[in-house]
Amino acid sequence: MRKPLWTYLACCIAVFMISMDNLIVTNALPVIRQSLHTGLEGLEWTVNAYTMTFAVLLLTGAALGDRFGRRRLLIIGVTVFTAGSAASALAPGIGVLIAARAVQGIGAAIVTPLTVTLIASVTPPQRRGMALGLWGATVGLGAALGPVIGGAVTDAASWQWIFWINVPVGVTVLPLLLLTRESRSGAGRLDPAGVVLATAGLFGIVFGLIRGTSHGWTSAQVLASLAGGGLLLVAFGAWESRAATPMLPLSLFRNRGFSAASATMLLTNMGMFGVIFLVSQFLQSVMGYTPLGAGVHGLPWTAAPAVTAPIAGLLSDRLGGRRIVAIGVALQAIGIGWLAAEITATTPYADLILPFLIAGTGLGFFFAPITRLTLNYAPGQLEGIASGTSNALRQVGTVLGIAVLGSVFSATGGLGSPGQFTTGLTAALTVSAAILGASALVILLAPETRAARQAAAADSPAVTASIGHAA
Repeated sequence: MRKPLWTYLACCIAVFMISMDNLIVTNALPVIRQSLHTGLEGLEWTVNAYTMTFAVLLLTGAALGDRFGRRRLLIIGVTVFTAGSAASALAPGIGVLIAARAVQGIGAAIVTPLTVTLIASVTPPQRRGMALGLWGATVGLGAALGPVIGGAVTDAASWQWIFWINVPVGVTVLPLLLLTRESRSGAGRLDPAGVVLATAGLFGIVFGLIRGTSHGWTSAQVLASLAGGGLLLVAFGAWESRAATPMLPLSLFRNRGFSAASATMLLTNMGMFGVIFLVSQFLQSVMGYTPLGAGVHGLPWTAAPAVTAPIAGLLSDRLGGRRIVAIGVALQAIGIGWLAAEITATTPYADLILPFLIAGTGLGFFFAPITRLTLNYAPGQLEGIASGTSNALRQVGTVLGIAVLGSVFSATGGLGSPGQFTTGLTAALTVSAAILGASALVILLAPETRAARQAAAADSPAVTASIGHAA
């Protein structure tokens, strides 16, 4: 019993650190701008360098873990992330900070999918909902506390300490990982051509999405990046369909449940996280809260998943993950739609608490069950690849949501005055609610969990035949 306990503890601490860093820098950006004498574009890349390498390398991190050992790669990932954090804290200028944030993203891309599969490897199938509910609660808690910790640390000490605090956490995780059991899928040799095509294609798409908001969606650079990335992903799909040892076996997407869960992951993150960023700015720019105050007043939304995710994990064991995910995404759509109808430049904070809680509850009902569904819809030897695919879609959805909803905000309103800000925010919230409503319908196309296991088992011999001879 010791090894599962150490695995849960090490993986949850590691993914908490990663999740916290997704948002911890947000409230420190004004101080970083003054300290490093940079402009808006430098600040954007401080955030985007982390997001981009994180999104682009998730599939590669999962594949390497399956091949060489998940515990071994997780140790490497935590080490890389911790080193990137120390380099960020020591950065003398914005260029070094951006590069160090990219290193953090590389470590995060290795750590995130492997924490899921390592936990799954030591958990009996009938208890996976509870175990992954704990994982989801940890992710939610990290995301919730990130802005609050970032604001508090920046106010009390300096912006460098938002990165220094990762170092003792990373150092603590490493010996815990040595107590865990090694796990691998035995999926055969690596697929170097697939790794290169997937990495380059995702880089083109994510880079184009990031640049589109600042350089315009019709600029040559953005169009070339998006088109080039799209072509490379098409080439990746063509290669995977005939590769002897595919990095991402396309048979996964022939499973209706896996395809529906993947689309739901993309759409939900697109609809939710773009508006979380905008609402945090609303709390500061319109309602007048400090960065720390904005983080605290956003807690009914961002902290709710830490409470509801374990409950969702338990319910998914009894009711089936598909229903819980559908309920969770629908609650998010209701909460965001309520905000769109309620929010004005003079709305009192008390009127925002209930829609915040509804949206946050829905987010908690989404995190853990969608992770379990993804694993259930995949054959056992492809769980690492399935986890990496799901997390890559999550990051791409987040980038896409910020880009699309940010464009809606800019086109209908802007930063000029509280009235303009609220007009743009209302339009973005309305689009977000529509995206989330569509996502709730998409997951209903998936089969029930029990049927998902049967479908994965049916697919397993064919997939094993396609990759087993390369072992």
